[in-house]
Amino acid sequence: MTTKRLIHIVDDEEAIRRSASFMLKTSGFAVETWPSGTAFLKEARSAEPGCVLLDIRMPEMDGLEVQQAMAERGVALPVIILTGHGDVGIAVRAMKAGAVDFLEKPFEKAQLLAAIDAAFDRLQAADKQAARAADATVLLGALTPRERDVLDGLARGLPNKTIAYDLGISPRTVEVHRANLMQKLEVRSLSDALRIAFAAGLGA
Repeated sequence: MTTKRLIHIVDDEEAIRRSASFMLKTSGFAVETWPSGTAFLKEARSAEPGCVLLDIRMPEMDGLEVQQAMAERGVALPVIILTGHGDVGIAVRAMKAGAVDFLEKPFEKAQLLAAIDAAFDRLQAADKQAARAADATVLLGALTPRERDVLDGLARGLPNKTIAYDLGISPRTVEVHRANLMQKLEVRSLSDALRIAFAAGLGA
């Protein structure tokens, strides 16, 4: 595992790959270059985590199609879109699809480095979120199915009476389950229990 932060440059123009690669390496990054979106996608699942600089205008697959294919394959690397065309419509679509930023060529070094910092902040936040979700799922594994149902109801903002009605049990039984699940989750307040529930995806 490299200690340097890794940048994947996906661009069909060799001159751009070379110049961006040189700029980033001299700024202390590790760099991998890909001549097309299809070449990158072949290796994307096993690619080392990093930030992706993705050109919009490429033959075979354009940047938006590559971005969509990454999402479909569960490749959650942050994307910065590069384009030589001031196409605001494409920028909006890329940002809606989750791109961190959108840079027009030729881009300023400071602008690129700021976008890369934002991308790595997002990668770090995603790692922390995944760890929280995994921890929460482990904690919920200690609950009985009925306790989990009660927690899900609480996470959906339902009062005890409604949860009792939905589950076909008495409000008193809901209170017992609620006390038990809080004890098992080792939390003192409902808000702490809800944080765990939300991290594990309950209450949707």
